[in-house]
Amino acid sequence: MTPLRRGRTGAWAAALLICAFLPQGVCAQVYHWVDDQGTIHYSTGLESVPERYRPEARALPVPAIRAEPEAVASASAITTIQFTPGAPILVSAKINGAGPVTLILDTGADRTMVAPAALGRLGVAVPNTSEATVRGVTGSSRAPVVWVSSLEVGYAAAGPLPIVAHDADLRQADGLLGRDFLALFTITIDANAGVVTVKPP
Repeated sequence: MTPLRRGRTGAWAAALLICAFLPQGVCAQVYHWVDDQGTIHYSTGLESVPERYRPEARALPVPAIRAEPEAVASASAITTIQFTPGAPILVSAKINGAGPVTLILDTGADRTMVAPAALGRLGVAVPNTSEATVRGVTGSSRAPVVWVSSLEVGYAAAGPLPIVAHDADLRQADGLLGRDFLALFTITIDANAGVVTVKPP
């Protein structure tokens, strides 16, 4: 099996934990599994994992989120993302139809996080209402939570979705694309070929 490797920035991002900040409801369960060719897969629901791989499939923890408004996911086609093996996976995203912003795809991040400055460029206001606790390797801090109507990566779109407005000082990106978005789709990461595919839910 070939594990998914991360660059220095990706390793820091994987250590990031954004605590649950809204008490009700849960996301769909996401499972991590590896096929015979060493390709890493992230699938929503155990039934979406081929039966032969289910005994080794690992359920990833998903924090609680508010049940309403419920995020609706859609994908008109399969999205393919190229990346350099061993380096962070950079994706181009749109928020509320504006952008793009560059995010690091990080299955270790519970929540999608975008720097306030990047949100400002897109015309997204950051209110002083709900907050999340952001914990990283250097400590913890509080950050505002912004509800956006849509988050798009290629053909994959979801919304409404809560985004944590926090600047993690990522030199290559404006933030992280977390499992709150990824769990809504079927994600395949081929670390050998340097390709990520995002399929309809």
